Amino acid sequence: MPNPVEDFEITAASAEDIVTLGAWAHEEGWNPGLTDGGVFFPTDPGGFLIGRLGGAPVTSVSVVRYGPDHGFLGFYLTRPHLRGQGYGLRTWQAGTARLTGRNIGLDGVPAQQDNYRRSGFRTCWSNARYEGTPPPDIAPPPGTSLVDARAVPFAQLAAYDRRFFPAPRDGFLAAWITAPGRTALAAVRDGELQGLGVVRDCRAASRIGPLYAASPQVAAALVSALAATLPEGTVAVDVPDVNPAAVRLAGELELTPSFDTARMYTGPEPVIDRAGYYGITSLELG
Repeated sequence: MPNPVEDFEITAASAEDIVTLGAWAHEEGWNPGLTDGGVFFPTDPGGFLIGRLGGAPVTSVSVVRYGPDHGFLGFYLTRPHLRGQGYGLRTWQAGTARLTGRNIGLDGVPAQQDNYRRSGFRTCWSNARYEGTPPPDIAPPPGTSLVDARAVPFAQLAAYDRRFFPAPRDGFLAAWITAPGRTALAAVRDGELQGLGVVRDCRAASRIGPLYAASPQVAAALVSALAATLPEGTVAVDVPDVNPAAVRLAGELELTPSFDTARMYTGPEPVIDRAGYYGITSLELG
């Protein structure tokens, strides 16, 4: 009879495995994007680990490296019938070892947050997913235009994204705004970026992220315009409470909370533009 401990192996996931991880995330109610895997995997091809028991995939974790000193952890999953048997923990240990020496971030669901604290993470802020159909035709402030983000010089977009994320991620951003099944809009005034929003097709409500804006009026216009590109207009935004204006705006747009996570880090809380941070990009890669 095979020994379950000896028959368990952790390896780098393949691009095909990422599709499996997306299905698992959907089962957990996380509502991943339909084409997220095609963006996630090239960002750090060695950053996705999968545990196999008897050759069958049963655990996962993503441990993506950004720049020289930042990392982000996601997709920490164990198949329900094998939880509590140590397979998930072994996968976690293999993943965090890959990020040794880096400040690691994650978005943790409530059920796992105590475990993460025991592993050295601390809560820096909370995110609430708000869902619904925002009012249509919300205009941006006078002098501000909404344009296809792909028409904006990419260096300008990358520099703007860097205000809200603690490390450069140009390759990820380039793929994120151009992948199939998504629309990216930028708010521009006098040649300067005033906001950025991306909506992507998901299994349930289409998710907007990132959502950056110079003001609530710009954020509202982006959400309204992005929702208008969808057949049903239903969207979801993971709103960080580190920006109280973003939380207020979600209510004003008649969106309702449905899901909670906490942004946690092992090291110092990164310095970002909190006032312009209206929606996180993704739970898996930050």
